[in-house]
Amino acid sequence: MSPPKYVDLLALLIALAVFVIGDLPLLGYAVAAAAWLAQRGIHMLAQRRMKQELAAGNRQKAMGIVAGSGLGRVWLMATSVLLVGIAEREAGLAAAILLLALFTLSFAAQGLNHLLDDQPEGQGVL
Repeated sequence: MSPPKYVDLLALLIALAVFVIGDLPLLGYAVAAAAWLAQRGIHMLAQRRMKQELAAGNRQKAMGIVAGSGLGRVWLMATSVLLVGIAEREAGLAAAILLLALFTLSFAAQGLNHLLDDQPEGQGVL
């Protein structure tokens, strides 16, 4: 049994309750949620494009897509935190902590999915 595919979205929903109950800056939540959902959409598009390139036999282009989208997503989240932090310091800190928690949870879930995947040896994505 693998972890849920959308565990990060569940955590984002739970974080909303924590922000409201804990009287934390909702601007920080809104910016972090927008950045997270945007980067998640970019990730899904990049994965689809990577699989198309792999199916066409273009491993180098597929790796470029993975690398470029990964760096772009990190920059998107970091820039979002920086801008909201400039506008309101506490909101920037709240956004940074939320994005760090979401990234860690998502990364761990992806790792567990990969470990528990039923693909035969040597049949990985890249």
